[in-house]
Amino acid sequence: MNNQSSKGSRIAKVLSRAGIASRREAEKIILAGRVKVNGEILISPAFNVVDSDIILIDDDPIAKPDEERLWCFHKPVGAITTAKDDKNRKTIYEYFPSNLPRVMPVGRLDLNSEGLLLLTNSGELKRKLELPSSELSRIYRVRVKGHPKEASLDSLRSGIIIEKDFFRPMKVSVDRQQGANAWLTIELKEGKNREIRRAMSELSLLVNRLIRIEYGPFKLGSLKRGEVIEINSKSIRRSLKTVNIDFTKASNKKRNHNKFSKVSRKVN
Repeated sequence: MNNQSSKGSRIAKVLSRAGIASRREAEKIILAGRVKVNGEILISPAFNVVDSDIILIDDDPIAKPDEERLWCFHKPVGAITTAKDDKNRKTIYEYFPSNLPRVMPVGRLDLNSEGLLLLTNSGELKRKLELPSSELSRIYRVRVKGHPKEASLDSLRSGIIIEKDFFRPMKVSVDRQQGANAWLTIELKEGKNREIRRAMSELSLLVNRLIRIEYGPFKLGSLKRGEVIEINSKSIRRSLKTVNIDFTKASNKKRNHNKFSKVSRKVN
């Protein structure tokens, strides 16, 4: 089954909005033959659907898209940013309350990193927040073993190539030196896999603590380790407007209009 009609929305986008998966993951589900539209199996993600179409995944109907929602989570060290782990390590999902809907992390923090991790029920919003073209800043407090020199840090400020990977220019400042360790503040615009650790290693500096304190307009603030709070729709829309990202209008459901709504608090 295929369709090049310009009407409706691309099927992967609809699945993403329904919280099934990200667009890329949705395309894989489609190519695996798990999606039916009006009783016929899709063979390509290049297919548009309209509201009247009946969409099934593994013969089960998908839920109607909920409003886009966003949470802030203070990820502790030792939790991995995945739903399952073949090494039986603790995952971020073990910190979430049972009443939290299916959520996806926006970007990742590695096992030994901590701090702000955004969560959303919308694959579309996740994609918008992760796209390099969105130019969202990620700000980190970083403790390194060693004595960073301004001349060395200048290579990071102008952009650096490490093992054929180009790391875009970073904003780096030395906050203080404490004996054998130094605290830095580092701002990235992209955030490749283990970018800060690899960049510091290139300068012979060992990262022994890494805390993300901001992601775009959202801040870690006083959020406690292991705690999750939901940001209400009005605050999300206002915050994303400052970075030119569209936010889907809230549904007719009544929601808490406090700036933050606490969901849970769990600490190691």
